[in-house]
Parts: sequence; C-alpha cells; structure tokens
Amino acid sequence: MAAAPGDPRRALLLDFYRIALSAVNGRLRMRAALAADQRADPLSVLAIGKAAPAMALGALDALGDRLHRGLVVAPEDAQLPELLDCARITCLSGGHPLPDARSLVAGEAVLAFARATAAGSRVLLLVSGGASALAEAPAPGIHLQDLQRLNAWAQAAGIDIAALNAMRGTLSLIKAGRLPGLFAGAEIEGYLMSDVPGDDAAVVGSGLLAAPRSRPSTAGWPGWLAGLEDRTAPGPVIPVKCRVTLVGCLTDALDAAERAARLRGLSVWRAAARLAGDSEAAARSICHQLAVGDADLHLWGGETVVQLPAPAGRGGRCQHLALAAARHIDGHPEFIILAAGTDGRDGNSEDAGAIVDGGTLERARVAGFDAAQCLAAADSGSLLEAAGDLIYTGPTGTNVADLVMAAKIRPESSWPM
Repeated sequence: MAAAPGDPRRALLLDFYRIALSAVNGRLRMRAALAADQRADPLSVLAIGKAAPAMALGALDALGDRLHRGLVVAPEDAQLPELLDCARITCLSGGHPLPDARSLVAGEAVLAFARATAAGSRVLLLVSGGASALAEAPAPGIHLQDLQRLNAWAQAAGIDIAALNAMRGTLSLIKAGRLPGLFAGAEIEGYLMSDVPGDDAAVVGSGLLAAPRSRPSTAGWPGWLAGLEDRTAPGPVIPVKCRVTLVGCLTDALDAAERAARLRGLSVWRAAARLAGDSEAAARSICHQLAVGDADLHLWGGETVVQLPAPAGRGGRCQHLALAAARHIDGHPEFIILAAGTDGRDGNSEDAGAIVDGGTLERARVAGFDAAQCLAAADSGSLLEAAGDLIYTGPTGTNVADLVMAAKIRPESSWPM
C-alpha cells in the first residue's frame, strides 16, 4: 500500500485505512471472541467466506488442540500458510465473484463435513461475506450454469445484495438458514463477520446462519428467475438452536478510523447513512459534502453498485466511485478521497480501491486516458493505474464492506500528519 510520493495526505489516509482494517481483522476478532472459552471438549470448525482463513486461524489460536477438525472455504488467494500446514484442517477454494466447479466441490465438502459430525459434539460455524459464491450446494433441479447466470445478471444489473442473497437461498441446500440444521444433534455456535446493512445473519452468505424473515421483492426481475424457483424444492429449514455472535462489522472499522483521526487532533464528520445505490451518484454526494463541510476528515462506509457494460473493463465499485469523484474535484488541490474495500479486492481487479485528488485527471490525460470513456466502459482501474492512484493490499483477513475517507486540505498545509 505504498503512498504516492510528495503528498503526505495520502500516507495519512492510508494509515487510517490500515487502522480500520486492523480493527476488524478476522484472526484477532475470533481469538478475542473465544479467549474466555475454557471448556475441554473438542470442537469442529467450519469457516466459509473471504475472511474464513483468518477467522479459522483465530479460532485455532484460542482453542489449540481442542480444535480437532476443521473445514475452511475461501478464495484461493486468501488461504493462509499456517492453516495449510495444520493437518486437522482441510482448506478448499471456491469461485468468486461467480461460483464455479470448485464451489460445487466445496458445497459437497460442507455436506460431508456435517454428516460426519457426531451427535452431541460442539461445532463452530464461522461465516463472512463472499460465502455465497464460494460454497454452493444447489437444490434439486438447479445446476451450476443456473447459479452463474443468476450471479452474472445480478452483478451487471447492480441488484441489491439482500434481494440477490434471498434468491440464492431459495436455490440452495445450505443457505437461507439451512446450514445449522445439517448439524442437528450437535451444539452449534455461529460467528459472523458482516458486510451487509444491519449486520443481518439472514443476509451474510445468503443466510448460512439464519433464515430470512421476509422475502425482498423481485419485481422487474427477468422471467427465467421465476422458472428456477418453480423447478426446485430445497426442503424446509430444520429448526435448531444456533446463537450467532457478531465478531466484526463496518461500524467497528469506522469507529477505529474516527478514533485515530481524533487522536491526531483532526475534526471528523461521519455519515449517518450507509453508502448504497449507484456509485456515480454516491460520488456526487460525497464531493458535495466535502465541499460544504467544515471537518478535516469525512468518513463513509457501505457498498455502492455499478451497472456493467458487456464486456466490462478493469475495476470495481470503489475504483468506479473514486474516478467519478475525481471528475468533480478536478483542478481542486485541496481535495483528496480514498475509496477501498476492506477485503482487499475491488471487482474484477486485484486492487482494493484508489486514492484520487485534484490532479488525478490531469495525470490520466497526460497518459492518454479519458475519464468519461473509462467510466462508460467500467474501466476505471486502467485510468487509475496510469494516474498512480491504485491501492493494493492483497487479502486482508476481513470483509466488512467498503470505506470512503475524504479530506479537504491543501498539500502544502501544516495539517498534522
């Protein structure tokens, strides 16, 4: 995450970003959640999601030899060597953001793991965002191509995550609250790293830990989706007791960034509402608040959406938002904006997001890029790379949605760094 040379404001925003990530690190949060657990009975651990390896490693730290068997499903680049070296834990990779054949293998492994769990034993279910695509156990009559079509359509159309995950749940043997029931007869505890509004266990991972209380509207969705539901019957949710503990969320990350800024003597404005909806509209709102606000640092969190053309270029919602914001602050050296995902990966790129300032578009123009064209092609990442504005972290061990941090101060100012 090297900052661009010559502008200490970038280093400061990156420092706040790192602090926010550390506050919701899956390993640290799981270790703390289980620190007081002194029971001697052996446990089984199933972890699924982008933060699954870190969460499983935190459980291993806290439980030691009491963790006698485990299964971890995560993106390929998120697997941790310490887990891979543990003979008691099986690590599998699934597809993301679209499910693939590995996701089906992972889903079968989840079902087998549940079947092999002895009645009366203790099981920890660790779930974080990204689980929906990583592990798939389709209901009868549903095929991988159906799931890929659903996910690709929803991604391109910018569908709300709660509505998408509700649909995923109707097509699955493990989602919509069905996963705990597979361990009926065991003592089950759920631990959640949330990337969704309201930190709702019925939405994270398409409801691996809890069934939805209601079905979001799918009005206006294509007719072939109704056909998918008509041809399957995943079966009822088996009611079991599963206490769910929230171990990390967006609020924790924002709290940490705000504390760090105030300790530096900065004034902070923090948005009351979560970022959502169209990325370009969110960028306009962010830039307006930055222009009229009096605080040194402005903070937002959430997830926006981008309607993708076919084919889409390089980037994701954070880079798209950052480039859209760069158009509004073009030529204004006092503005600087960071937009990045907490999971370390934005869209189809390997970058977490970007930091833009009043000179971003000029640097891009010199390199031969046009902002309007790149936004229309969903190719923000190419322009931002040319401008030197991308942020790369690699897998972060967490996933609690996206962060936006913005400041209004001239580069030559004596702002405390």
